[in-house]
Amino acid sequence: MISTKGISKIVNTTQGELQILQPISFDVKAGESVAIVGASGSGKSTLLSLLAGLDEVSDGEIYLDNQGMHSMDEEQRAQLRGAKVGFIFQSFMLVQSLTAIENIMLPAEIAGHSDAKQRALDILHKVGLEHRADHYPNQLSGGEQQRVAIARAFISEPKILFADEPTGNLDAVNSEKIEKLLFELNQNSNTTLVLVTHDQELADKCERQLHMQAGVLTEITTESEQLEQAVNAG
Repeated sequence: MISTKGISKIVNTTQGELQILQPISFDVKAGESVAIVGASGSGKSTLLSLLAGLDEVSDGEIYLDNQGMHSMDEEQRAQLRGAKVGFIFQSFMLVQSLTAIENIMLPAEIAGHSDAKQRALDILHKVGLEHRADHYPNQLSGGEQQRVAIARAFISEPKILFADEPTGNLDAVNSEKIEKLLFELNQNSNTTLVLVTHDQELADKCERQLHMQAGVLTEITTESEQLEQAVNAG
């Protein structure tokens, strides 16, 4: 579902060029759940933005569902995101002047779905917020706002869901609810899930973990995988 080949990111600063990401290559299978972990400032969110087409790579290739996003312009990337990608932001990024259901409907309306309202009602029920449909973001708790953000990300049934610190602003009770919801939707819809998190418990629930340090990405292997690799190596 995701394939990267030597992608890197360099930005210009007042002190010259700054390399945020060293050349990175890895693949993510369809339906897989992957956590990207690492210290603040290591490049995790930058990588997620590149994978989602919210930013452009400085070099290398990114393929989403076999489409070369690295060679697309912003309009083409936006079309690909609208068709195949959902994104959950740590800060929710809800439109304050729209109700919960209107926020959720927005991507479906942009995509031209005539049944946007019914889709929104259905997914509101799935996230347990049908009774809050007509409430504005400032009338919702942090956990409720994040559930609205998840519903918005899922309304167009994306093949890939990116989540940047989805539980970062939540207390323990709401974090647990959001984690459960993410993985239920991931499994029931066979949606590929790639998330950035500082929460090791959340990362441990993913099928794979990738570690980012100073712009370098490495795979984290479990003890059982290390033993299997040693046996296979003879």
